[in-house]
Amino acid sequence: MLYQRDGHLTRDLLRTPGGFGLGQVPARLKPDATTNMVCGYCSTGCSLTVHLRDGEAVGLTPAADYPVNRGVACPKGWEALTVLEAGDRATTPLRRDAGGVQRAVGWDEALGTMVERFRAIQAAHGAESVAFLSTGQIPTEEMALLGALAKFGMGMAHGDGNTRQCMATSVVAYKQAFGFDAPPYTYRDFEESDVIVLVGANPCLAHPILWERVLRNPNRPAIVVIDPRVTETAMQATEHLPVRPKSDQALFYGLARFLIERDWIDRAYIEAHTRDFDAYAAAVEPYSVEQVSEATGLRPEAIERLARTIHRGKRVSFWWTMGVNQSYQGVRTAQAIINLALMTANIGRPGTGANSITGQCNAMGSRLFSNTTNLLGGHDFANPDHRAKVATVLDIDPAAIPTSASRAYNEILEGILQGRIRGLWVVCTNTAHSWINQDQARDILGRLDCLVVQDMYATTETARMADLVLPAAGWGEKEGTFINSERRIGRIKKVARAPGQALADFAIFKLVAEYWGCGEMFRAWDSPAATFEILKRLSAGQPCDITGIDGYDVLDECGGVQWPCPAGQPPAEAGTERRLFEDGRYYHPDGRARFVYEDPRPLPEPPSERFPLLLLTGRGSAAQWHTQTRTAKSAVLRKLHPAQVYVEVNPVDARARGVATNDTVHVESRRGRISATAFVTRSVQPGQVFLPMHYEETNRLTDAVFDPHSKQPSYKACAVELRRAASGPTDGAVVPGRVG
Repeated sequence: MLYQRDGHLTRDLLRTPGGFGLGQVPARLKPDATTNMVCGYCSTGCSLTVHLRDGEAVGLTPAADYPVNRGVACPKGWEALTVLEAGDRATTPLRRDAGGVQRAVGWDEALGTMVERFRAIQAAHGAESVAFLSTGQIPTEEMALLGALAKFGMGMAHGDGNTRQCMATSVVAYKQAFGFDAPPYTYRDFEESDVIVLVGANPCLAHPILWERVLRNPNRPAIVVIDPRVTETAMQATEHLPVRPKSDQALFYGLARFLIERDWIDRAYIEAHTRDFDAYAAAVEPYSVEQVSEATGLRPEAIERLARTIHRGKRVSFWWTMGVNQSYQGVRTAQAIINLALMTANIGRPGTGANSITGQCNAMGSRLFSNTTNLLGGHDFANPDHRAKVATVLDIDPAAIPTSASRAYNEILEGILQGRIRGLWVVCTNTAHSWINQDQARDILGRLDCLVVQDMYATTETARMADLVLPAAGWGEKEGTFINSERRIGRIKKVARAPGQALADFAIFKLVAEYWGCGEMFRAWDSPAATFEILKRLSAGQPCDITGIDGYDVLDECGGVQWPCPAGQPPAEAGTERRLFEDGRYYHPDGRARFVYEDPRPLPEPPSERFPLLLLTGRGSAAQWHTQTRTAKSAVLRKLHPAQVYVEVNPVDARARGVATNDTVHVESRRGRISATAFVTRSVQPGQVFLPMHYEETNRLTDAVFDPHSKQPSYKACAVELRRAASGPTDGAVVPGRVG
């Protein structure tokens, strides 16, 4: 693993190629050239130097001079090329025959079938009866082409991305508070803070390269982790606050009241740059230290100490990830964090910010250019001026542009259940594994008249359900750009051939346009590079304006470029990192940020007599990624985490149930029951258990509850019971490197 048993991050493992397969190039394949490109896993956006022989990749190493990762990579990055060689790659289109068997067909038959069936569904049930579900893991140019093709060319009103599962909360929180979806920070802020507050975030495991940036901080910062579990990051923190699950919103309101009472706020900044503070101050008045202590389970002195730490800090940065986002009240919790940054003027300066760390490699590209919740370029479907601008740039009829945003992911699935949506196109995501309340999700997908899945593997849980499988190229087999968490646009490149008849998603979308009969609409979208130029024009005048980026070569020369980069403002020099709101002006028409708030709500499914434990889910290993669709293909990565699902349980709860480490146990919720290997550990509190999200079984237990503002699923807390199975202990070892 990446961690020694005492919990310290092992920097050598991040730098040493020998342990991770492709870092060392065999002598017989000695490279004759190199090229750099952004990794295709997480939103950190590391650059990898790919070693080429005759134009084909033969190995990789982390790029030494890229401003994001500076010569280091996590295990997934080292193995990024290996997963392309898996034996279960989708190599030819597959069509399900009358007997229910998926059989190989040619592209002509596959696309003809797709168009025929989708058109028939729309003819019988209306244009809205066909929808798409997309991803945060394909290039921005492909996302934009899919969104434009589906909505402007094929008449689909509804399409959403799997970024709904990870980033929707932060998108809405930023839009309402700042006036635009604008993460304000740069990774350098990790190195310049004197106080770092991490909320529901475990960067040691989930974003190890960002934790490496923390380790570079020369200020010996106070590091406060707010998380129910004793995570790997909590082990390294100067203070860990083990809040009760989903009580963090109350904690932040209590901190706000404490800071206001003592006048430990920046009133000049509040008056000059924000709105609605007085109403917010009145709203948090009931949240006394005593009341918050009861709600969170934290000692009063711990709450007061955190308030003093924030007050004494000169450069305080607040960071959150899925522990906040994947919640039934995630938007208001994220805004409670934003409110603390605003009232203390910890924003727009080095080492500060209210900072959401993204999940997928191109979630930011999806947020701005996928044409789902936003009209292309961060525009608003409901704004007629925005529709007119987009229509002019694309040279299309404004009437082709929907006047409202798509239904959200969960609403699309509800539409299937209600019979309003009967055809679905799933691109580079694995709904049958990753969606909440998995058994229900699979039942819903099984009701479709036609399910088309476009993926690089034919063996995903969703692809196995498909009526039609379209084989797609993966990262490293196509061109385009990604946008990382700090708004940095970087390139990916074709350094390997896709197997068999698999095509880049971009090429598939272009073919679908031709078969559908709307190919002329997308003639100008003739390559990813040409599409990037279209996206630049769409971004003009927006907060995410990138008209100053003069083509792909600039991205290589500058080590990626952060938006905004408008025309007339030269891209930053190589290695430069830039943050937003340095002038105190936000994106609302009046230039002021908003204090947004709402009283916390109780858990939708609290523990009960039948289900007395609270299930937490999250990242289980730095070597796993989401549903393991790719990482499970690497023999090296498979060695770095348990092959079978395990559950963390506190010794108190284990003793009460006669459970020991390595016992087989059953974990049951109101939705299903799974078997797992018990790992008895104090990393979870009494009354709580933890399951990694990567295993197929986990989402059989989770509850389909959603934030009302972002529609993001609440994966993190539902009621379960755990019992020892009659079969007794298993043979497998539990999590290596973890402290029990």
